[in-house]
Amino acid sequence: MLKDYIVKGLCQHVPISEQKIQELLEIPPNEELGDVAFPCFFLAKEWRKSPQLIAQELADNVCIPDVETKAMGPYLNFFFHKGTYGKKLLSNAYSPSFLHINVGQGKRIIIDMSSPNIAKPFGIGHLRSTMIGNALYHLYKKVGYEPVRVNHLGDWGTQFGKQMSAYKRWGNPELIQQDPIRRFFDLYVKFHEEAEKDPALKDEARKWFAKLEKGDKEARELWDYFVRESLKEFKRMYEKLGVEFEYYLGESFYNDKMGAVVEELTEKGLLEESDGAYVVRLDEEEIPPCMILKSDGSTIYATRDLATALYRHDELKGDRLVYVVGAEQSLHFKQVFSVLEKMGRSWARDCEHIPFGLMRLEGKKMSTRRGRVITLEEVLNEAVDRAKELIEEKNPHLQNKEEVAQAMGIGAIIFGDLKHNRLNEVNFSLEEALNFEGDTGPYVQYTYARIQSIKEKSTLKSYGIENLAVISEQYLNQKETWSLLKEVIQYPSILERAAAQNEPSILARYLLDLCKQFNKFYQQNRILVENEQEMKTKLMAAQAVGEIIQDGLSILGLKVPNKM
Repeated sequence: MLKDYIVKGLCQHVPISEQKIQELLEIPPNEELGDVAFPCFFLAKEWRKSPQLIAQELADNVCIPDVETKAMGPYLNFFFHKGTYGKKLLSNAYSPSFLHINVGQGKRIIIDMSSPNIAKPFGIGHLRSTMIGNALYHLYKKVGYEPVRVNHLGDWGTQFGKQMSAYKRWGNPELIQQDPIRRFFDLYVKFHEEAEKDPALKDEARKWFAKLEKGDKEARELWDYFVRESLKEFKRMYEKLGVEFEYYLGESFYNDKMGAVVEELTEKGLLEESDGAYVVRLDEEEIPPCMILKSDGSTIYATRDLATALYRHDELKGDRLVYVVGAEQSLHFKQVFSVLEKMGRSWARDCEHIPFGLMRLEGKKMSTRRGRVITLEEVLNEAVDRAKELIEEKNPHLQNKEEVAQAMGIGAIIFGDLKHNRLNEVNFSLEEALNFEGDTGPYVQYTYARIQSIKEKSTLKSYGIENLAVISEQYLNQKETWSLLKEVIQYPSILERAAAQNEPSILARYLLDLCKQFNKFYQQNRILVENEQEMKTKLMAAQAVGEIIQDGLSILGLKVPNKM
């Protein structure tokens, strides 16, 4: 918003478009250099003058009401009158149009996210796809898209032959019923341990999966059992995380849709034989061929993902298809999207893989075959227990302790992941994830609770546009207040940028910065003062911060307690 005032003042003096001026404007690294800066290097060649001289000439000629202009080397720096523009910024934060963002224009985005494997525990490693995808869902919705969440469950493949073989050999139905997913997983690990000693087990597993593919009654009943019990467990975990899905469509859903893909590729002359297998060559993309049929005639992941994309575009009416899947699958998705283009699907350009770094355990990749899995429930339970201890220590008389501990503990885990750039690898440490000090979810939640406490103690019970008339410039003319309001007004652009870059960490880091600015403001200002106009003005600033924290945390998937 501040840049808009500068653009209007500068456009009369420089021969470049308003949009270009907007792009060139910078926020100085510290406020002693002003609130906004315009670099003059861009004009040096055309004006045949040094950037320093251009900055000085502009400083002498550019006039914007209540804004001081100063030449500082090659930059023209702008210093806004804090009170005058503080009132404008605060009023704008209460405007109905403040969060009216419609870059999406109602387009439908299908989000492939979470996608755990059936008969395996919901590990801490699943957190990334689940919560990054969930945050993107809320971000897209906030900026005007119609997002749809799809859980592409890993419910098909040769691992089910292994699972069935293990179940038939070592499964104890009564023991399994006590904790089905853990027992399924133990059997899966045991199969891999035994298969190293007895290779014949792998042939047995292949036979079981072949029986499943042919619709064998016993194999199908076992598969249904694995899927049914797994879905119960997954939905219980999603409820803990506050995550929902519009569709659960596993890999098996597309079994009868892959034949049409192979047929179309054959008709269009895109399939080529390669060592007995059939591939689509992608030489023009400078990437390896995409295998469609293995040498034994069976389909592969790429075949399934082509059928999946066609279904999501044609049947679910997705304008954009996004896949929140680990970075190790980048080549796979490049191949799939390239094959779609060769099939004549121009909308393949609107398909996007949203990669993220691996979550490692003590520096090592987690492996379900070796049993190196920390279940997400273990971590969440530990986090909630730590939160309870903290509450007992800091606020033992707090009401709704259990509810607040759940919000704090689970919030700490979610925020601890989302505050990192999604492309970074995360070396998971339970101790670090449960540290409630510093740049954490509980710190942001606590700042919100502090604001609610201030409001509760005040005599002002109405906050909103009806109170804008009482805002006084006199009580906004302070460094900490000005810094806070500049942070507040960035929120809509932060949402746009986070959605455009598919990067929830942009929002998480912004919320941390906002809370730091609020706490500086709070330390330097008595808010509940006798002067009613001063109190109302400061409360309006605090309330604006509170609303943004609540909105931002809900987008990231955290609950916001009123008291902590």
